[in-house]
Amino acid sequence: MAAGLPNSGGPRQAFPDADASWPAGGQRTAAPPGIDLPVREPPTLRRPGDPADAGLGLLDRPPDDGTDLLPPIPMALAHHHPAERHIEPGHHHPHERAPVPRRMHRYLPLYAALDLGTNNCRLLVAEPQRHGFRVVDAFSRIVRLGEGISHSGRLSEAAQDRALEALRICRAKLDLRGVERARLVATEACRIAANGSHFLERVYEETGLELEIVSRETEARLAVAGCASLVDWQSDGVILFDIGGGSSELVWLDLARGERTGDLTRHIRAWTSLPVGVVTLSERHGGVFVDETVFEAMVGHVDDLLETFDRDGELERALREGRFHMLGTSGTVTTLAGVHLGLKRYDRRRVDGTWLDDDDVSRMIDHLVGLSFDERVANPCIGSDRADLVLAGCAILEAIRRRWPCRRLRVADRGLREGILTELMAADGMWRR
Repeated sequence: MAAGLPNSGGPRQAFPDADASWPAGGQRTAAPPGIDLPVREPPTLRRPGDPADAGLGLLDRPPDDGTDLLPPIPMALAHHHPAERHIEPGHHHPHERAPVPRRMHRYLPLYAALDLGTNNCRLLVAEPQRHGFRVVDAFSRIVRLGEGISHSGRLSEAAQDRALEALRICRAKLDLRGVERARLVATEACRIAANGSHFLERVYEETGLELEIVSRETEARLAVAGCASLVDWQSDGVILFDIGGGSSELVWLDLARGERTGDLTRHIRAWTSLPVGVVTLSERHGGVFVDETVFEAMVGHVDDLLETFDRDGELERALREGRFHMLGTSGTVTTLAGVHLGLKRYDRRRVDGTWLDDDDVSRMIDHLVGLSFDERVANPCIGSDRADLVLAGCAILEAIRRRWPCRRLRVADRGLREGILTELMAADGMWRR
């Protein structure tokens, strides 16, 4: 891996350093249906081109127009450049350096995906498998990079220091594992901060890691790609949401039109990105003392932002006429699932893929709203790091549920990082049909 590993591309409070959240021996994640891994000849790594982002619409997209709603994941050859170039499209592969020795019988490369969000810093390291990939290392830490950004418009020095501490750990893991291909991304906090690009320069100088700021379009697409294996393909549609720290993505997956393919991103009918997440919403309305009045104010704030998504009522009509389910990827839904299951310690293996009935979700939200701050801290699936954020996440979810109710919600403890790994491995020809 390179001296400055650039881009080519968690668990809750119970696991502040995340490694323990993954099952011993690694987590296997499935590839899209119909895709197999070559088993005889070592793959040749390819570097795809660098397509420009396409324009994106919402529900006004013409039916069957033959175009993808979201652009391909953009990549380019490695180089370092000024801060103003730390923007979409994505742009990095590791610089050249002598390879780190690994077991002689392993010929498949290791891949990594890093997501530096408004609230968390997360890393996955994985190797390709016949039907997906196996996670061999993981890290997650709450860093609150976007703390105070809704008021100041800047990343604070303390927040930068917390993120840098986590990124140094990530760098050590990448070096230790000898990662050969990686994509390292930053999301909403660095997108909107006046000093976001300068912070990424500091990251490069102090850790050797080059992070790219991905667009909201790409973030939505990656979330879809990462959750593909949890979709119920017997459904007519899926409402997928990713509640982040500074933004929240909402995607309508239309499975009823056209041929059903393993590439779930081809079924994206509409998407939007809300400029609100658990950090920004809790800072605006308060996250410590939250009664029903404050909670309803947060729900109303999010509902106003959802107003334009289904302006023509197409999604509402589809919900009435077909079978839909929700698919949530965020700390909010994993927390709700953990509380619902009565876990004494957060367990990803039990949470990921769990189905919750609509009544279960309502009951868990009502339960959390009724807890005091200290009681939220004491809950093993929430803890002190999330106690002031979880109700903001519940409010975002509640606003979505009230507008587009579904009978079932599937919980995903996966998302953007898994999407990155899937895209990188597919681009390198790790799987073939």
